[in-house]
Amino acid sequence: MAAERLPATGSPTEPDADPRSGSWGCDTADVVMFHRFLRMVFRDAGSVVDAVADGDRRRTTIAVRHLRQIAHALESHHHGEDMFLWDDLERRSPACALHVEQMRAQHAEIEKHLTALGASVDAWRASARRREAIAVREQLDRLTAALDDHLGQEEIDILPVAATSFTPAEWERLERHGRRTVPPRWLFIQLGFMLESMPAAEQGAFLRALPAPARAAWRLVGRSSFRRHRARLFPARRTTT
Repeated sequence: MAAERLPATGSPTEPDADPRSGSWGCDTADVVMFHRFLRMVFRDAGSVVDAVADGDRRRTTIAVRHLRQIAHALESHHHGEDMFLWDDLERRSPACALHVEQMRAQHAEIEKHLTALGASVDAWRASARRREAIAVREQLDRLTAALDDHLGQEEIDILPVAATSFTPAEWERLERHGRRTVPPRWLFIQLGFMLESMPAAEQGAFLRALPAPARAAWRLVGRSSFRRHRARLFPARRTTT
């Protein structure tokens, strides 16, 4: 994936002097949460494919739209990291440079898997046949294996360093980028899957942290919209959100 590069922001000269937040250091738990969402939706994507009968064009279309959307979520997340994370982290924490280079290489590898997945999904959409569905399943398996390795290494080698290398305001750039790249029609669906990826004890706190209008919209229309979407993907499953 060709990533746009932002101008360098420069290394901090006063580690405890952030003019906007008062200190360097940020909470990277939001990325861990999003990684958990990505692991779940890609792990379950194979079941989405397997649930479609040979020749069922309607269900194929539903599955293909879902696969394209989770691929978009992953690409957008990686694009945000490419823009806002690697250059500053490499400059501010030179000891982390090797790990940053590994992250860049892994992003490039995953982008190749996403491109291959996209081609196989297009072929399945055109035919709705089991042969092409099997090819999609194989590409998903390759992508999921690479993604699991990448996310685990990022959480071990990158996020602890990032937590002491960025200000809260700087880290918020990733979150803003993520929000901007979610298509409106996918907002409630992604929120539902994110909630589902959390332990039940965390779901209430996550919802309470949302702005009041978002909480109300979720209660009024979002939850039911997500449940309908999920039922189309997994007819035999029950939702926990």
